[in-house]
Amino acid sequence: MSVRVRRVYDPPEPQDGVRVLVDRLWPRGLAKDAARVDEWPKALTPSTELRRWYHAGEGSYEEFAERYGAELAAEEAAEALEGVRELARRGEVTLLTASKTPEESHASVLARLLGA
Repeated sequence: MSVRVRRVYDPPEPQDGVRVLVDRLWPRGLAKDAARVDEWPKALTPSTELRRWYHAGEGSYEEFAERYGAELAAEEAAEALEGVRELARRGEVTLLTASKTPEESHASVLARLLGA
């Protein structure tokens, strides 16, 4: 199982495999054909409240990751997570985010949960 995290603004690479956008909103200024997104499971994205809390600097990345993990236990999110896990069992998966710091974003939390 191979899962990696990249910025959606970076050019697609052959080794990306299935490209999964894990942001709730479409990235600004990016044409859909240029992004080459294969899947966009919006149920995997953090809630608006959690996202705002984290971006306001009110908590640590570790606390964000814990709260986000709890949100992913909800039925719809858990089903979406299992769908991406199944894709990863079949081949390469790249989680895409517009975050300027993907290593401290929800995409990295997802990658860890997927066994990256």
